[in-house]
Amino acid sequence: MEIIRSKDNETFKFLKKLKTKKYRDSENLFLAEGVKFLDFNIEPQMILINEEIDIDVKLEERLAKFNCRKILLDYKLFSQITSQENSQGVIIVYKSRLNLECELDDNIVVLNKISDPGNMGTIIRVADAAGFKDIIVTKGSVDCYNEKTVRSSMGSILSMNIHYIDEKDLLTYLKKKNYKLIATALEKDSIPYTSMKLENKNAIIFGNEGNGIEKEIIEACEEKIIIPIYGSAESLNVAMASGIVLYEVRNKLNK
Repeated sequence: MEIIRSKDNETFKFLKKLKTKKYRDSENLFLAEGVKFLDFNIEPQMILINEEIDIDVKLEERLAKFNCRKILLDYKLFSQITSQENSQGVIIVYKSRLNLECELDDNIVVLNKISDPGNMGTIIRVADAAGFKDIIVTKGSVDCYNEKTVRSSMGSILSMNIHYIDEKDLLTYLKKKNYKLIATALEKDSIPYTSMKLENKNAIIFGNEGNGIEKEIIEACEEKIIIPIYGSAESLNVAMASGIVLYEVRNKLNK
């Protein structure tokens, strides 16, 4: 196992740069923190370990199944890479599944300017749990590979295809691919989410936490849906709403 103790080490400098979106995008890599990521059978690019943690037999077994570079980092250096106050001492570097040139599934999730990384990560996790594989994200949204987003996804980021697209190109792209556009939006002609009608190909759209979906996108949608509020709550968090709607979509698809 390699050991790095100098801040001038080129690998350490490289790792620090991965904490910025620009560098993550250019290198097509991202950081995932926590021992739980060692339980996924996806080969990382590197595994970083805080030199001060106890590498017990169980951790050794988890590490042994991977053939990637394994690096012990000096405590002070590790503290510059970690994003957690109470870190478990393990950070994994993965290849991102970003903008893959692949055919999208017939049922996809579209996220329009989601701004909170926790919400983004939770939506990715929910979409994965509900059996979706592709998420289109309009530019201007929070980075899907932000460290908080990755943490909130609880590993689901590893199995989802993420496709970024300019907002101005979104509608043209979806129409060209023959998706029915279904927006979660509070409009006069919105119907309860349980009444939505699915076609052969469906794009389920969720919008910004404060402003919702852009008006131009709403106007282009064939169907607008709402989740009825029966109590005194003003609205639902977008991540919670995505769980309710995407599981309803899955239920309809399974019938």
